[in-house]
Amino acid sequence: MNTLDANTADGAPRRNLFRVAGATVLGLAGFASAASRAQAATPMTGDGLNWPGKLKGRHRQVVDAYTVNSGYPLVFASTFLLTDAAPSSATSVVILRSQGLVVALNSAVWEKYKIGESLKIIDPETKAPAVKNPFVNPKPGVLLTDDMAVDRLLGRGAVFGACNVALHGLSKRLATNADVSVDNAAKEWVANLVPGITLLPSGVWGLNRAQQAGCTYCTGG
Repeated sequence: MNTLDANTADGAPRRNLFRVAGATVLGLAGFASAASRAQAATPMTGDGLNWPGKLKGRHRQVVDAYTVNSGYPLVFASTFLLTDAAPSSATSVVILRSQGLVVALNSAVWEKYKIGESLKIIDPETKAPAVKNPFVNPKPGVLLTDDMAVDRLLGRGAVFGACNVALHGLSKRLATNADVSVDNAAKEWVANLVPGITLLPSGVWGLNRAQQAGCTYCTGG
């Protein structure tokens, strides 16, 4: 970085500042454009924009799963449901965004795109980089708790949303692992979401809607 000198008064640093500011604006514009393209491709159906709808139970919490974190976001969601005193009096919402998005994908995508190897996610069953989604239909006793499995949580009424912006960003990053085009990777990921998980315009959009629906916030990190 250049040190300040007499040119400061002549506006040289200001010109540098304008270049930095301009680059920042262009970068944000690029991100906004990518986000707009991702949102346009979101297959929201039915009451889509009213997601998550009216949540059941008096007690509601949203888990912000922005990282896989060894599955702990799912542990938090499960614990919230298990420790509520009255049956059916609580609802857990899980937002899978950023790198946590991969929890929303089925095992075929994990294997084809080498998700475990690329993102350094260890399968607790094999103790090696995961070649399947370890959080869906796991063998009993493999996870920290059996009830944290995505399919189990869905069966107990938990609501899952997945970030479409993260889906497009990660599928683009890992497309070369499967030797497919970026566009085809995104389409394949959308088509291979775990049944019961809703693809949202973005994860932060989902967090906002969940909190508007009465959820308290729990970080998944």
